Amino acid sequence: MVLKNLFLTHFKNYNSAEFSFHENVNCILGNNGSGKTNLLDAIHYLSFCKSYFTAQDNFSLQFNEDFFAIHGDFYADFNENSSNRISCIYKNGRKSMKNNQKEYDRLSDHIGLYPLIMVSPYDNDIINEGSELRRKFFDIIISQSDREYLSQLISYQKILNNKNIVLKQILNREHQNTELLQIYNDQIAPFAIYIFEKRNSFIGSILDDFKKYYNYLAQNSESVDIVYESQLQNTIFQEGLKSSEIQDLKSGFSNFGIHKDDFKFIINENPLKRFGSQGQQKSFALALKLAQYDYIYKCKNSKPLLLLDDIFDKLDGRRINQLLELVGKHHFGQVFITDTDEARIKEILFQHDIEHKIIRIE
Repeated sequence: MVLKNLFLTHFKNYNSAEFSFHENVNCILGNNGSGKTNLLDAIHYLSFCKSYFTAQDNFSLQFNEDFFAIHGDFYADFNENSSNRISCIYKNGRKSMKNNQKEYDRLSDHIGLYPLIMVSPYDNDIINEGSELRRKFFDIIISQSDREYLSQLISYQKILNNKNIVLKQILNREHQNTELLQIYNDQIAPFAIYIFEKRNSFIGSILDDFKKYYNYLAQNSESVDIVYESQLQNTIFQEGLKSSEIQDLKSGFSNFGIHKDDFKFIINENPLKRFGSQGQQKSFALALKLAQYDYIYKCKNSKPLLLLDDIFDKLDGRRINQLLELVGKHHFGQVFITDTDEARIKEILFQHDIEHKIIRIE
């Protein structure tokens, strides 16, 4: 699947803009602040129904406008007879997604149909920030290839929110209806077990590809690993809920469940966050994204779009050459790259003999 055309209206700094793309590599060039990253974010909207950078859609509105519209024409290998127009429209606080003018009943119905991988300077946050960001990162990967997982994740979170409301009410002495907590515990259990098993199997399925890419990018003999940590590893879910009852009532929220899971990133048997250099962390984060690409490709039998935002300023020359060598071998499908230096990117693409199109953003 490739994106052939993109149309923007009142999206961030774009009043009205049209773009056509190459099926291989598209180089988006311009000065800092010109809107290169915003263009990539518009493509991200067409895949995930949301921005890569913010959870609030109103931040994507052009100043003093009350709506934005993004339209993209997707084709199967540029086959003119296989066109699908995907539209994302945000107006008066409401967002809608449409496929060939037919609106989805739920935004989640669109997730996974047009898979995409975004590589950004912010990816190191996955390593250095809290567990919630890591859970979200891996949940997005699994959800792109498994719509049932996304459905169960949404159901789990809805029940968890309701349970936390009751716990907070009991803590504030608004009522003492503990029987309602047991109802929520019974409802949430099958979702938690399903999510735990999916996360567990997912980590096992990407580890080999992840380690392969890390060694390819870093070109050294360091050992790396990803360890899935969950309270369910050694505890039956219902027993864990029972053991945390007193703590839940004292704190006003749920202390046991898959919402407490974490993923530990390891280098040479030590935590990457504390013992990894900047170069090692960059290689680790990029290898994660490339393993994510392969995982989705295998599951969907279709190459996701690959968006590379500002990578030339964030990676050293050796890692850039290793990455572009993969692109040149056509391992990836359609690729979008942003950069500020036209001479630099042309030299790199010429060096690796990569078919491409230059798009200049003024």
